[in-house]
Amino acid sequence: MSEQSVQSDIAGSVWKVEVKVGDRVSEDDTLIVLESMKMEIPVAAPCAGTILSLEVAEGDSITEGQLLAVIQR
Repeated sequence: MSEQSVQSDIAGSVWKVEVKVGDRVSEDDTLIVLESMKMEIPVAAPCAGTILSLEVAEGDSITEGQLLAVIQR
């Protein structure tokens, strides 16, 4: 089995975490909703699998390229 990292494309904050560790997700499911410049930006799963880890929590400030989650395929 392999792991897929999910990183932020923007700087901002974590508005909502839609999944928890152990959840099964399909490709394109919304994992996390980020907020930047008063816009909500969903972060979609790049592949199907199981959430192995969540590296952020609601309210966290994030930077571009920051690791958000890891999916085990």
